[in-house]
Amino acid sequence: MRPHVSQHWHVSKPAARGQGGIVCSQAREAAEAGAEMLRAGGNAADAAVATAFALAAVEPWNSGLGGIGFAQVAAPGSGVETLDFGPVAPRGLDPAAFPLTGRMKQDLFAWPEVAGDVNIHGPKSFVIPSSVAGYAALHRRHGRLPAKEVLAPAIELAKRGLAQDWFTTLKVANSAAVLRLYAESARIYLPNGLPPVAPYQGQPGFFRLGNLADTLEQLSRAGFDDFYRGEVARGIASDVAEMGGFLGLEDLAGCEARFLPALAAPWRGRILMLANGLTAAPTLMEVLRGMGEVPFGAAPDAAWYAALARVLRAAYAARLAGLGEAEPKGADSCTTHLTVADKDGMMVAMTTTLLSSMGSRVVLPRSGVLMNNGVMWFDPQPGTPNAIAPGKRPLCNMCPVIALGADGQPEIAAGASGGRRIMASVFQMLAYVADFGMDPEDAAHHPRLDVSGPDGVTADERLGEETIAALSRDAEVTVVEHAVMPVNFACPNLIQRRGGAQVGITDVMSPWSAAVAA
Repeated sequence: MRPHVSQHWHVSKPAARGQGGIVCSQAREAAEAGAEMLRAGGNAADAAVATAFALAAVEPWNSGLGGIGFAQVAAPGSGVETLDFGPVAPRGLDPAAFPLTGRMKQDLFAWPEVAGDVNIHGPKSFVIPSSVAGYAALHRRHGRLPAKEVLAPAIELAKRGLAQDWFTTLKVANSAAVLRLYAESARIYLPNGLPPVAPYQGQPGFFRLGNLADTLEQLSRAGFDDFYRGEVARGIASDVAEMGGFLGLEDLAGCEARFLPALAAPWRGRILMLANGLTAAPTLMEVLRGMGEVPFGAAPDAAWYAALARVLRAAYAARLAGLGEAEPKGADSCTTHLTVADKDGMMVAMTTTLLSSMGSRVVLPRSGVLMNNGVMWFDPQPGTPNAIAPGKRPLCNMCPVIALGADGQPEIAAGASGGRRIMASVFQMLAYVADFGMDPEDAAHHPRLDVSGPDGVTADERLGEETIAALSRDAEVTVVEHAVMPVNFACPNLIQRRGGAQVGITDVMSPWSAAVAA
């Protein structure tokens, strides 16, 4: 059978270059919000927080106020720290509420099916939404600008509404079968029971995301803490209680983001500062050890890719055996990643997510908050290392990284979205730039492979016959396009500092993504 090729074009994306700072995001409007903070005298922390809040209004399927995340923060005079606002299960979460059907999931998962998929969507799938706590902690510790100024772009964008263009149609349609089950979600995203459609010609319009703008305005008036102990918190708890979920006011009031020492990993004259906590960092360390003795030349070749695939398979075998199952390999994970550098040497690499595309698919009516489905991170089988339990932190795959140069100063900040695919893409982008000396723009356009489990390889067809043949000698190879949809590879972005200047680039095949220079 002849393979179908969905793209008959060559796609390119420009890097951003400059000395005043750079913001990389999977949505250009959010990156512009961050760059606006840098132009106003803010630093990378202000820009990262403004970008993250703006993403709730312009990229709701990937992240938002109902999500969680991790960040690496390099501040002048403070070294590099991990900001952990990762997932934590509600205290009242009842494992008995997730009975197994006796069948295995055949679509997205490699584990037993839960009756009604209540671990995947709906009110029982929520973990504690810690994104606002994380953004607040970053702003409190490192920000310069007033919180009202940092929130202003997100409020403006939320009042305007989400762009009703072709990409919005695609993303909403992808989740429509489940969005229709929840009244407020269906009202917002499925007018007349169908996804919003861009006009055949002219300019796309916009539509409001429920009460999100009102909630952002309330946070601007009352402070970030209102999300956990004030009017917004009471609205969230009331909605969840009415829906029969486990998340309560006590969970919200106890939510805290925490700064942890970053994990240091020496790498070819640099120090990679990796994310502490239940992240992909231990697996990335295994890959660094495995690739440390692999020879490399001026450019990655077939032998290098074959060695990388072997090392990645071994690292994932160790991860899944020792730490328990993490995100399913094929899940529709729609995380987002943003990277910021300012003119004074501060860098932030932040990964934040709702887990699945549109998370739980539940928009809370009172607040307009689209909630995560973080319970899906847990293995539904009782007694396993990553089993569902109240108050527990599950294993996840986020992998923000900051690399220190030979002088000990932050040189590269990077990360990606894409579930289990994240770590392989982050390593390859770092290797392309740091080891092979590629310009970040060239690195973003260079083909990659993916290994996100102990078996098999996914290879970009552009890697070429020699490399694909070398990969095939060790494992089954699936040759794919790097396309907008299906999403076969993670979506990385990266900023490199060169003296007083920076260069930043985002994922080429993400249609809305952009790097913006201040």
